[in-house]
Amino acid sequence: MVEKRVAIVTGASSGIGAVTASRLAADFEGIVLVARRADELQKTAEQVRAAGAEPFIVLADLLEADAAQRIILETVDRFGRIDALINIAGAVPQVNIFEMSDVQWLAAMEVKFHSARRLTMQAWPHLVSSRGSIIFMSGTAAENPKPAAAAIGAINAAIDALSKAFAEQGIADGVQVNTVLPGPIMTGRRQAFLEKIASSGEVTMDQAAQSFLRESRIHRFGQPEEVAELIAFLVSPRARFITGTAIRIDGGEIKGI
Repeated sequence: MVEKRVAIVTGASSGIGAVTASRLAADFEGIVLVARRADELQKTAEQVRAAGAEPFIVLADLLEADAAQRIILETVDRFGRIDALINIAGAVPQVNIFEMSDVQWLAAMEVKFHSARRLTMQAWPHLVSSRGSIIFMSGTAAENPKPAAAAIGAINAAIDALSKAFAEQGIADGVQVNTVLPGPIMTGRRQAFLEKIASSGEVTMDQAAQSFLRESRIHRFGQPEEVAELIAFLVSPRARFITGTAIRIDGGEIKGI
């Protein structure tokens, strides 16, 4: 009997996480969906099932001390193995650097950085056994932070460093580790951001979007499907020689070679 290859996707209830979970259903037989909202996870589960994989929902708030351990235990109890861990969860609010309190800074670090670190630590022995893959989700603010995205930039930069440290250990242990840095992607959060701009001034949604694109020097927003496709490639056998790398997917927002 061939064992099912299993991927865990956090933040799977919406946005890039939900689209990534559905995309990975073409390559993995089991997809573990992690988030807090049961109703939204059910929608993702239906999409995963329609794509041919077995969904397994784990309701969890990654801020809880025992959440990481419970997610891994439930996954292994259900499927017996872990082949990929996709750390996407962790929305950090945009607050101006001069207005963000210590409490907000600590909460932001906890929700995105420490939750991914704890989950990776718990999954590591199983990924060593399967010679599996890990993706950390960062963002281009790590390299080009604005005052209103100071926390996002600082935490993403910390995630990039954390990923490289795990990748170094992964070379010895047979675990592939990479980071994906999306730029402006049209998710529900991006839509809400543009709506907020439009509602606070004398501009339409389209004008707010076009102004943002001009400032970012790109011609369009990216789509969650494009990020999901990159993740699917990175955790596939075709990309096994890529490890310890941070890859931008931003339409050229940040220029680099």
